[in-house]
Amino acid sequence: MLIVMKKTASEDDLQHVKQYLVEHDFDFHQSTGADRTIIGVIGDTHTIDKDDLRALPGVLEVFKIPEEE
Repeated sequence: MLIVMKKTASEDDLQHVKQYLVEHDFDFHQSTGADRTIIGVIGDTHTIDKDDLRALPGVLEVFKIPEEE
């Protein structure tokens, strides 16, 4: 799963997303670019509600990685 933060996301917004992930027992990697921060979520993300994540301040979009058959 990838979480794309808004360009205007504050450090507090980023901390809230990280806190949410930690509270739900997920690990993550943060990639910070010139304009965007992307968080790669590690683990079985079937239990995460994308709408809950999208509702967090500073989140632009959430992408689930499709499963291979």
